[in-house]
Amino acid sequence: MNKIKQIITGAALPNIPWEEKPEGYRHIVWRYTKNPIIPRDLIPSSNSIFNSAVVPFNGEFAGVFRCDDRRRYMQIHSGRSKDGIRWEIDNESIKFICDDPEIKKFEYAYDPRVCWIEDRYYITWCNGYHGPTIGAGYTYDFKKFYQLENAFLPFNRNGVLFPRRINGKYAMLSRPSDNGHTPFGDIFYSESPDMCHWGKHRHVMSPRGRWESTKIGAGPTPIETTEGWLLIYHGVLTSCNGFQYSMGGAILDINQPWKVLHRAEPFLLTPEELYECVGDTPNVVFPCAALYDAPTGRIAIYYGGADTVTCLAFTQADELINFIKSNSSL
Repeated sequence: MNKIKQIITGAALPNIPWEEKPEGYRHIVWRYTKNPIIPRDLIPSSNSIFNSAVVPFNGEFAGVFRCDDRRRYMQIHSGRSKDGIRWEIDNESIKFICDDPEIKKFEYAYDPRVCWIEDRYYITWCNGYHGPTIGAGYTYDFKKFYQLENAFLPFNRNGVLFPRRINGKYAMLSRPSDNGHTPFGDIFYSESPDMCHWGKHRHVMSPRGRWESTKIGAGPTPIETTEGWLLIYHGVLTSCNGFQYSMGGAILDINQPWKVLHRAEPFLLTPEELYECVGDTPNVVFPCAALYDAPTGRIAIYYGGADTVTCLAFTQADELINFIKSNSSL
């Protein structure tokens, strides 16, 4: 048996959720056969649970979940799982510990990401503070959550941290936007010495037509590999029937992540299944988290389906990187 060359820079996760690629399947990312893994009504208060973030935690898994309640109020909740598939989610939303009344009360919270950096789990989310901006906080145990300063001025969405400092600084991708359903959007890079003051903003990528002709946004925490930062992102097409969200892939320079080395022209996953095409917002595949097992290269991607349910898909790092490089156009 040939030894798998380790491409991902990171730790082993032997209990990663996993399902082998179906025999004869031709594409690079494949869906879990029992999707959706989290239904819209898993907790009594929820209208929908989607666009959520998952990380390994104490030998099991934990996460922060977007739960729009039955008032259609957008909130984020804490959850835990033994296997990354069957979840227990708190019925009450996260109440952040914060000493500053100016930022403590916010209008809404949605589309969280969670990222382990050094000694804690950082959470970023789209935070309603006089319009959408990037909220930031952290937790050690997924029980107590502490709120930090908002990272940017409104209007901004899709704030995604890198899993380690780059050149000594915290680093984040984001998508400047407007106050509504933004009909535009590029990905930008920013850095901070302290998770409070952000600057050195650099342009990363723009929409470029076809399945990502309207706007793009970073998805899961970038994965460090021997080829660069593996970025899974979403791209939006404005069709005659509204927005359609698909999943794409790119590789960024390891030391200067605003430089794109490779970017696949074809999408990785697009709405095709009923739970992706039918829901509160039809035709949405929205990736927000990815687990990986470095020795085997297995990657499990969590994504929202039709802004209603949470789903799971899989890929292999070596195959995905080869696909991005062989189908790249910059």
